[in-house]
Amino acid sequence: MAAESSARTAATRTAPPVTHLRVFSPLSKSASRASGPVFTTELCRDIDRYAELAPAWHELYRCSRTATPFQSHSWLHSWWLSYGSRRGLRVVLVRRGTKLVAAAPLMLVRRPLPVLVQLGGSISDFSDVLLHDECAEAAAAALAKSLAELARTAVIDLREVRPGAAAERIFACWAGPRRKLDDSLCLELPGVPMDELLGRLTSSRAQRARAKLRKLDALGIEERVVPKDEIPAAVGRLLELHRLQWRGRGVTPEHLSTRFADHLTRSVRSMTEYGDARLTEFRMSGAVVAADLTLMSGRLEGGYLYGADPALRARKVDVATMLLRSGAQRISTSGRATLSMLRGNEPYKQHWRPETVRNQRLLLARPYLAPSLQLLVARAAGRDRAAALVKRLRGDGAGG
Repeated sequence: MAAESSARTAATRTAPPVTHLRVFSPLSKSASRASGPVFTTELCRDIDRYAELAPAWHELYRCSRTATPFQSHSWLHSWWLSYGSRRGLRVVLVRRGTKLVAAAPLMLVRRPLPVLVQLGGSISDFSDVLLHDECAEAAAAALAKSLAELARTAVIDLREVRPGAAAERIFACWAGPRRKLDDSLCLELPGVPMDELLGRLTSSRAQRARAKLRKLDALGIEERVVPKDEIPAAVGRLLELHRLQWRGRGVTPEHLSTRFADHLTRSVRSMTEYGDARLTEFRMSGAVVAADLTLMSGRLEGGYLYGADPALRARKVDVATMLLRSGAQRISTSGRATLSMLRGNEPYKQHWRPETVRNQRLLLARPYLAPSLQLLVARAAGRDRAAALVKRLRGDGAGG
């Protein structure tokens, strides 16, 4: 995951904390009174105001079936504290009566043109808006109108949107120029017990996997889910094991930063309390030799970050198989359907014959900003061509 360039949020802000946008209703004024309250929108530009939204946001998050852990208030609020700019927060809220029924967590950046992007940045594997399941279609229409008003001077650029995400409803009813591009590749497994995952393998590969599991049992490796009050110290151990694991092999620099550690500590403690995160430690002879952070939502869970003592590699312990067994045991009793391996197409993931899922990039603009949208499309195409060229050159070099 690429490092993000932004300063810490300042404590003092001069911008007004709340802007009330136009009132929208999918029906005529008289019909709205007869059939229920109208939709109202609010633009939140202040992090303290956003912090106060936690209970309402959490309720909406629980009622949004397509939400991923990266849309939880705990994750987004903590992310902004570590990575947010001073004045860029733009969170669009839609209420029906007093109930929050839609939300788009955005920020304004200049790259160099003004662009509205999702909170969470490159350290978040998925982005989306939130729509209440009870009125998703109507809430999407109201949210799209609010976003169109907000986007008077900026293109909306939604990265890492999963197929079937709520943001697709916004894209479908958008009245102006729009484009859908490919984004990162993700791999997913069904949320079933380990025995069923082994059944997906060829007989020879399944036999080898079972031998690795027997070795784990013979070593006496025990796992323990870390309780909320112990999260800060456990996150520190996780990051240290992650650093040791990747030492000399090109660790992602952002994972070693103070702001990432602060964000992970804050968000994971809060998400653990809500049941949206699980930090598991693996011990051998009393010592923590591996740690795994799993993030969860209503329908999905995924292994976000892990770390392992290099001594396990020296003893030929298959850490990936150990973590997968742990995750499979828990998800199979949770009711969640998808065990996501998140972004990336690493060879060890392919051993389990996962389903390939391509994230999407959704670009939305007002008609007069079509040239800006096309510029973003052209830049994305240029980066794709450059990446393909680098990959081809590396392949030619390896073949030589």
